[in-house]
Amino acid sequence: MEFTPTKIPAVILVTPRLFGDARGFFMETFHAKRFAEAGLPTDFVQDNHSGSVRGTLRGLHYQIRQAQGKLVRVGAGEIFDVAVDLRRGSPTFGQWAGEVLSADNRKQLWVPPGFAHGFYVLSEWAEVLYKTTDFYTPEWERTLLWNDPQIAIAWPLAAGRSPILSQKDQIGLPLSQAETYEEIA
Repeated sequence: MEFTPTKIPAVILVTPRLFGDARGFFMETFHAKRFAEAGLPTDFVQDNHSGSVRGTLRGLHYQIRQAQGKLVRVGAGEIFDVAVDLRRGSPTFGQWAGEVLSADNRKQLWVPPGFAHGFYVLSEWAEVLYKTTDFYTPEWERTLLWNDPQIAIAWPLAAGRSPILSQKDQIGLPLSQAETYEEIA
């Protein structure tokens, strides 16, 4: 496995080693020893799986308590995956990192606790799978406004089409009004 920091060093792109032959392929998507050696957590408590049509934007979600770290990958299709640093006092507070994750490139993104997370579906259909370091707790869930001009995420939206958003994602709060974290190391 290869672990590559993004423009926000705490957000890590994980590239598994692929073994392929005429039958297909094999890869490890998680290996506790290798993750620990890279300084990433190994204690995941929940696995999630979502499916979405092209143009769906999910996010930007986070839990203000019981903050979740997320290891995100794509089992089918392609997404633009984004992490926004919400750790007050961090040199990258309010900044974002984004990566294209797909079933073809097999890359994963480590989104640490203290970050909001979201993604936009680029393919006709995408299935997103992610591990979390803490349990989902609805009372602590918050939504950061996906198109906040202060953050200015360069979403690769389809020309002339608004993203498909849930009600909660439509009414997310801008960074200036959102609850944020004390810096998390």
